Amino acid sequence: MLRLSLIMAVVLPLLACCGSGGTNNKPAGKHGEEIPLQYAENLTLTQFPEYVKADIRNPWDTTKALHTYILVPDSLQLPDDLPQGTVVRTPLKKCLVYSSVHNSLISELGAIEAIKGVCDAQYIHQPDLARRIADATVEDCGNSMAPNIEKIIKINPDGILLSPFENSGSYGKLGQLGIPIIECADYMETSPLGRAEWMKFYGLLYGREREASDMFSRTESEYKELCSLTDSVSFRPRVLVDRLYGQAWNVPAAESTMGIFIENAGGKNPFDNNKGSGSVGLNAEKVLHQAGDADIWIVRYSQTSDKTLSELATDNPVYSQVKALKNGNVYGCNTSKVFFYEEVPFHPHWLLADLIAIFHPEIESGRDASHNYFTLMQP
Repeated sequence: MLRLSLIMAVVLPLLACCGSGGTNNKPAGKHGEEIPLQYAENLTLTQFPEYVKADIRNPWDTTKALHTYILVPDSLQLPDDLPQGTVVRTPLKKCLVYSSVHNSLISELGAIEAIKGVCDAQYIHQPDLARRIADATVEDCGNSMAPNIEKIIKINPDGILLSPFENSGSYGKLGQLGIPIIECADYMETSPLGRAEWMKFYGLLYGREREASDMFSRTESEYKELCSLTDSVSFRPRVLVDRLYGQAWNVPAAESTMGIFIENAGGKNPFDNNKGSGSVGLNAEKVLHQAGDADIWIVRYSQTSDKTLSELATDNPVYSQVKALKNGNVYGCNTSKVFFYEEVPFHPHWLLADLIAIFHPEIESGRDASHNYFTLMQP
């Protein structure tokens, strides 16, 4: 899916990252107080009197650090005894943001004025931000995989937010600009609330700590309340997810984000014998063997017109053998029209309510029509 490219950027190991945006290599001489995080596994926040230290664990090698940030309010003089890390003066006032996911969150936190540049503008649907891009108030810096360095220099941002990926080398020219590069590794969290909790970090970056904390509290409360609705369901429908891409059908492992969503929504993941936290690539025959009897099939896709059951059946002869397609129980999410990837990461309760309504129509989940991601696929 095209939107998956939004999370692709370049990752740099901790020691190299510390060269971006000003650093201080002196050891910390103070003891801080850890800011409580209940779900995020790859993020630690520590409050000191004059700054916040944000430690990001390398999600691909959890024995190592990915990056450390020292968030210092710009109202204070830079302390002399800062610990090692990339110094970021907060709140950010003119940033470049690669991903529509983070652009949407920053806008929702009330910091849209701080966004001065974006990448992959075609995927941004937040109305106010889209208007600012159209009238050139916000600079379109091109493709996130090869951004326009000249435009970035023109903006002279005080921070660049991008999503890292594994073993991608250095940031090249971008890493040589002396601008703090904020590695948004939230997408590597393995639980829905774990990723959403990263909004507290972004709140700190933009001086919106209270707004972010309140938003997460509401999200957590609603998510847990929804989970309680399915705790004692007697029937859990078997749920198949997505379809073949090339030769591989990526199915959710038990501890994957989608696997957790299915479980919390009162469904049964046919592939929960795989105990990992990511997806598992299987061939079509293997998927059909394990999940051909799925009661419900949910499919994410991106195309101009909504996919139909007959179209899905002709996409691959294997699909017509799935029980859910035979019975017309296929639900599609057309991500070219529905803002699934922009909204769900920091509002997982919206998707959970949607899935409960599909898996258990007898339960009132309070699903909001504006957050109706999956709809019944027509013949």
